[in-house]
Amino acid sequence: MTKEMIISSTVHETRVAILEDDQVVEVFIEREQARGVVGNVYKGRVSKVLPGMQSAFVDIGLERDAFLYVTDVISPSEDALEADDEETASAAAADDGSPVALSVLSDGTIEAETAHDGPAAADEMPGGSDEAADAAPGAPSDQDDATRAQTRERRGRDRTPPTARIEDLLKEGQEVVVQVVKEPLGTKGARITSHISLPGRFLVYMPTVDHVGISRKIEARDERRRLRAIVQKFREQAGLPGGIIIRTAAANRPEEDIVADLTYFQQVWSDVQRRRETERTPAVLFREESLVTKLLRDLLTEQFQTIRIDNPTEYERVVSFVQRVMPSMVGRVKLYTKEYPIFEEYGVQNEIDKALRSKVWLKSGGYIVINQTEALVAIDVNTGRYVGKKSSGRLEDTIVKTNLEAAREIVRQIRLRDLGGIIVLDFIDMEEKKNRQKVAQAIEQELRRDRAPSKAVQVSDFGLIIITRKRVKSSLERQLTEPCPYCSGTGTIKASATICYDILTEVKKVRHELGGYSLVLRVNPEIARALREENRSVLKELEATVGRPVTVRADEQLHHEQFDLMAI
Repeated sequence: MTKEMIISSTVHETRVAILEDDQVVEVFIEREQARGVVGNVYKGRVSKVLPGMQSAFVDIGLERDAFLYVTDVISPSEDALEADDEETASAAAADDGSPVALSVLSDGTIEAETAHDGPAAADEMPGGSDEAADAAPGAPSDQDDATRAQTRERRGRDRTPPTARIEDLLKEGQEVVVQVVKEPLGTKGARITSHISLPGRFLVYMPTVDHVGISRKIEARDERRRLRAIVQKFREQAGLPGGIIIRTAAANRPEEDIVADLTYFQQVWSDVQRRRETERTPAVLFREESLVTKLLRDLLTEQFQTIRIDNPTEYERVVSFVQRVMPSMVGRVKLYTKEYPIFEEYGVQNEIDKALRSKVWLKSGGYIVINQTEALVAIDVNTGRYVGKKSSGRLEDTIVKTNLEAAREIVRQIRLRDLGGIIVLDFIDMEEKKNRQKVAQAIEQELRRDRAPSKAVQVSDFGLIIITRKRVKSSLERQLTEPCPYCSGTGTIKASATICYDILTEVKKVRHELGGYSLVLRVNPEIARALREENRSVLKELEATVGRPVTVRADEQLHHEQFDLMAI
């Protein structure tokens, strides 16, 4: 699999697209006026403690108070950190079986959301042994290391019910240092944790955990010992508090690269501590890197054949960063100089436009329909224009082919649109069990290419599959669109006939107030046409009700559902 990164940067907005085998699979957007907050460290104040939910709301200076659960306050146990490989894998499996949990909003409303951040490859458990171990079955192979470290730390805390109570740990008005792990979404505030995790290129720094872990993808024992020795030597000499996770990218890197990350962490954490003492609450103590730098830090591998950038300033920054972390790839960074927009040139904009529509056509002629709701995402599969091949003649074969093609496209659309939470897939019904299993396996295989933690569960014989996927930020649709002023986001408006009957009802209510005056009806042009044509009978009844002719005036300024009654 080959990858390509396309970067479009202006003073107002930065957009990044990831292509796999020439297909757009991920799009990231960062606007200067609305930069993301995931990864930021804040000094906040507890605004409300909820003993019944074992959680608290914290004012960190955002529009809505952030949500802090008790397990994100309690320090992880040594047992959790020292879990062996077998225990870690079984714990991951246990977690994956609980896809839904309750979340409380700042107004007291309770909502369902994904219980955990999702299954993660068990490859970077803090305190893992020197023996190499495979990732947990079905886990994404290229999931971000920093996310894994934070997920596993939280998994260790969530494995058993917390022994401490939130009311014993936090009091209203108390100042706390927290990190955002999930963007504010809709009516929900940000999700935060008191266990800070700062990712670097080769390491992840966790100042609240006194432990050193190594990625299990680094299999060579000598290399593991070398990396561990470098980290421990620096911690002892520099007095760096907290724990370190050594990322996969650190393998075979020279000591100076590892030390550079450690020095960076020491500087950042010293600055955080200084700002903590001097800044007034609420305050930002640490701000995550820009979108481009963050993506390069977390995603850059030898699989990327090209990185194309249309902004000379951003190009220089990227070249400087790549030169520092992967000098061999500097030649793959290209400056795009054409006047034609870069996203149009490489077909990215067309894919974004398609991703804002509910219907997605498949190459065979079938199609899928994607609908986002507050509670979940529903995806339906249909054969459409595809009728199968004459040589086969079996309806089952046609359905299976459509479902398999849809499975691949569904996962791509999930990644492209950045859909999260609970996703329900309604495939076309298949009679044979082996075919249902084949489709389920296709979904699981495609999900392995997704960096976001996810889990697929086949729940019925009717073609339904449920996916739970970690939701960190708003979907592409919610980033690029806003509710329609006509339908308020419902996707529907009243039919013309319905509005005509509404007008008749309103006139009957006020007819005694007309005082013998003539009636002028001001409506949208479409409603005026309906009253004069297919709903002519309604107009006649209006005239009979008021006892006089009714004048209908079309006004383009009026909403489709709006009308005015005037007595003259």
